[in-house]
Amino acid sequence: MDRDDFDRRAEPYRHELLVHCYRMLGSIHDAEDLVQETLLRAWRAYGTYDEQRASLRTWLYRIATNACLTALKGRGRRALPSGLVSATEDAQAPIELSTDVSWLQPFPTDPAAAMVARGSLRLALIAAMQYLPARQRAVLVLRDVLDWPVADIAEALETTSASVNSALQRARAKLAEIDITEDDVDEPDDREVKSVIDDYVRAFEAADVDGLTRLLTDQVVLEMPPAPLWYVGRGAYGEFMARVYAMRGPAWRMLPTVANDQPAVGAYVRGDDGRFHAHSLQVFTVAKAGITHNVVFFGQELFAYFGLPSDLE
Repeated sequence: MDRDDFDRRAEPYRHELLVHCYRMLGSIHDAEDLVQETLLRAWRAYGTYDEQRASLRTWLYRIATNACLTALKGRGRRALPSGLVSATEDAQAPIELSTDVSWLQPFPTDPAAAMVARGSLRLALIAAMQYLPARQRAVLVLRDVLDWPVADIAEALETTSASVNSALQRARAKLAEIDITEDDVDEPDDREVKSVIDDYVRAFEAADVDGLTRLLTDQVVLEMPPAPLWYVGRGAYGEFMARVYAMRGPAWRMLPTVANDQPAVGAYVRGDDGRFHAHSLQVFTVAKAGITHNVVFFGQELFAYFGLPSDLE
């Protein structure tokens, strides 16, 4: 067995395995660990790999899926604030970061590759999938996202086709029950989305609360993990943003990026040293009527995953 040969053959699949593990786990950090675990398991079993029975890609996906199932045993679901608590009505509510919750994390996506499975990485869908038991989640991803035949899924999970079909039916029913309305929004084209986000950035950097709220829909949702807070409505959004500028000052800069196939920005606030420091990663859902959802992820460690600097001049 040649390790260099294995690495050469497996490396082209590393990124798609990372995406697969993220869909299962809802965490980019955990997904990276599980890709490493997958490749380690695959290398140890490489001598038993039979190219006549399955392609290397299929074989690696089997290993990754089962590694994720093992990792998920005993774990609770990853969540967004809107999936845990009621909407907050007080714009002055204390912002206390909770480390007791396993929070959903955003995933950096390449706009050029996003069309391959458009919509399959959206935050609303990933959050909804967290409600599914691990094996149902695996079946749903393999069948509805990766388009695997039922028989192949049964073999990968060491079960029967009837069990796969049953799990798939239950998973689809649960997602329908959750009603992921955000994925049904009437999306504008990419040029219109860019225009809305550009206007949002200009208003945000100018501390223009009125300008910000004009870009929002009436029932816009603002949430901010790891703080268990979320707000509904243009008025609540504006009141909270006024509070942000009062607390942190009006000097902000933003850098565009893409998360979960959705427009996103890295937000930086000016510190006492005059430099702009990483503050939050904001992920938007945009409809033709305006911005319907903004998930503000606190945590400077996320910036590195998105290739964003930790501070700016």
